Amino acid sequence: MSDGPRRPDIRRLAELSSIAMILPASIAVGLFMGYLLDRWLGTEPWLLLIFTVLGIVSGLLSLFRSLKKEMKDEPKI
Repeated sequence: MSDGPRRPDIRRLAELSSIAMILPASIAVGLFMGYLLDRWLGTEPWLLLIFTVLGIVSGLLSLFRSLKKEMKDEPKI
């Protein structure tokens, strides 16, 4: 009843589940920053749209980088 083989599985599961939060978090940060800048500068809705698109692009790039790393680290069967 050793925890040896089970521990890496739990760690890998935690890493993979965190990947699912990358895209929504990036979009939320872009939305929030765009919203605040729009209110501050009075440029509604332009900065909100620009920062939302930047958040989506940033999230997708981070997502692809993380998935590429996970696929590289995947143990061979």
